[in-house]
Amino acid sequence: MLAIFLETLPFFGVIGLGWWAGRTGFFTPEATAYLTKFVFYFALSAMLFRFSADLSLGEILDWNFVAAYLWASMTVYLIATAIGFLRRRPMEEIAVEAQCAVIGNTGFLGIPMFALLLGPQAVGPLMLVLAVDLIVFSSLIVIIVTGSRDGRVSPAVLRTVGLGLLKNPMIVAITAGLAWSALDLPFPGPMESFLALLGGAATPGALFAIGASLAGKSAERLSVAGYLSTFKLVVHPAAVAFAALVLFPVEPFPAMVMIAAAALPVAGNVYILAQHYGVAPARVSASILISTVASIVTVPLVVAWLQGG
Repeated sequence: MLAIFLETLPFFGVIGLGWWAGRTGFFTPEATAYLTKFVFYFALSAMLFRFSADLSLGEILDWNFVAAYLWASMTVYLIATAIGFLRRRPMEEIAVEAQCAVIGNTGFLGIPMFALLLGPQAVGPLMLVLAVDLIVFSSLIVIIVTGSRDGRVSPAVLRTVGLGLLKNPMIVAITAGLAWSALDLPFPGPMESFLALLGGAATPGALFAIGASLAGKSAERLSVAGYLSTFKLVVHPAAVAFAALVLFPVEPFPAMVMIAAAALPVAGNVYILAQHYGVAPARVSASILISTVASIVTVPLVVAWLQGG
């Protein structure tokens, strides 16, 4: 456990440095927004393209993997939804809370961290986790929130969801990389160096951006944020482990990566959606803050347990 904790500590150290920079005003919210945009559209996309260009769709796509992750995530999502109904919350708030319970920071934290901790072979399973999160759950929250407000799900909403997926740089980068691999195209030396240079900025840039964005997060509604953080850090990986190891048996290494990804803290894009729709942004903010701080301990615990067999 100590060895794993020490391995993950530098990652959280960069997050802490970003938090300090944001908290002291050295890094303004505007600077954080631009750094996040650079990482999202350029650095992380370069990293994902380069990794996926070394893989084939057959190497990534595992239907048992998809079934296990989707079953576990949807089960936790529905439990969080049921709790929201019992608390008599509006449907749009319930959808945002359920999103907090299952959507981890795979893009900005999981891929950079686990690619180094578990090796480049972890990127394929992480891409599959990311694809399910983006295609299924990121679409679901938009449909539920807009549908609950309009009283119906219009074709315009579905068109917006579809266009959003097509324009998402992570999906574009993965798709382009897989297409490059399928066509068996070579990488010219300058292109290889360009992608390595740009993609190399993804890990420190993403971690620093996470920390700087946390500086603006508040810890309000602690009781709800605490239970949502527990769902994300404990219940979600436990459900994924049960599904991957018992219900839909997955090969050991991809199962390990899937469970580790499920143990990641609440993703920042949940806050972006909550803020965009004006639905419980303070609650989501607190959930991100609490789960990220707690994950300094919980993620090494989960990885240590997984590597221990």
